[in-house]
Amino acid sequence: MKIHLLTMTAGAALLASLAHAEEVRVYNWSDYIDESLLAKFEEETGIDLIYDVFDSNELLETKMLAGGSGYDVVVPTGTFLQRQIEAGAFQKLDMSKLPNKGNMWDVIEARTAQYDPGNAYSINYMWGTTGIGVNTGKVTELLGADAPIASLDLVFNPENMEKLSECGVHFLDAPTEMIPAALAYAGMDPDRKDDEALAKAEEVLMAVRPYVQKFHSSEYINALANGDICVAFGWSGDILQARDRAAEADNGVEVAYNAPVEGALMWFDQMAIPVDAPNPDGAHTFLNFIMDAQNMAAASNYVYYANGNAASKEFLVEDVIGDTAIYPDEVTLEKLYTVTPFPPAEQRSLTRMWTKVKSGT
Repeated sequence: MKIHLLTMTAGAALLASLAHAEEVRVYNWSDYIDESLLAKFEEETGIDLIYDVFDSNELLETKMLAGGSGYDVVVPTGTFLQRQIEAGAFQKLDMSKLPNKGNMWDVIEARTAQYDPGNAYSINYMWGTTGIGVNTGKVTELLGADAPIASLDLVFNPENMEKLSECGVHFLDAPTEMIPAALAYAGMDPDRKDDEALAKAEEVLMAVRPYVQKFHSSEYINALANGDICVAFGWSGDILQARDRAAEADNGVEVAYNAPVEGALMWFDQMAIPVDAPNPDGAHTFLNFIMDAQNMAAASNYVYYANGNAASKEFLVEDVIGDTAIYPDEVTLEKLYTVTPFPPAEQRSLTRMWTKVKSGT
């Protein structure tokens, strides 16, 4: 009987292992993939895909640094990825299991190497800029035909913001995006993290805080598309989604996106495998699937974000590859900046400051 029980236990363990191997859990940003790709992955691989979403790096980081997230693939932004790599949260990629790695774009990999040296732990999913989305009709009505819709002056000048508060303004709930922008507006290095820089960023943000309707990292998409707000400081692809949703609805709302002329943050969302991923083999299968040129193009064509896959360019629709708001021209590219992670001590100061800004007290 004991032998029988041991045999049953071993058999049950084997069955559980096999069942586990047929499931991949992915944790990605909300509104960030063509869902038909998820079905295609399951059909092509026979692997069940559990796909969950989040809307802030801070939420993802809490899960990652606590350990035991239960996910096989997660998608942090570059600065968060770097800190999480240093904390031992990810495993190195097995390049032998990623034959589509050759499709990646060397220009983008040269930049993401700042966060992931040698791109050993991650692949680029999407990249873009952080900037200004406007309802052109409402903003022009309130500020006139010469409204500075391509300048940080639109969102950080209290006089402009007081007028714009009549039609609604949303800011990202993302201090690592908003603080560099505030520093750029103040003429300072966006990557500074010292007390003087944080104090200046706080001054800029608090001056317009009374006129910000909401800090949120996803609600502004529909709010801008529906005409519920007139300005959003957010991610390029999100605002372009809002533009297209408004056009499809034919609701009279015209949305435009601009990377600020003073310079815009260039960000990278990277797919990586947690060190304790339940199914690392399945995770590699998912990453390789995403790096297929046509699959990556389908994702970009759906979400209107640029991607780090050079081979995908021939499959991108003209509305994506030909739109300089998505794939910037050389002049704009020269003004884009990147930032590094906040060290632990400065991170605490950042958190306190951001809490103060959001509460307005």
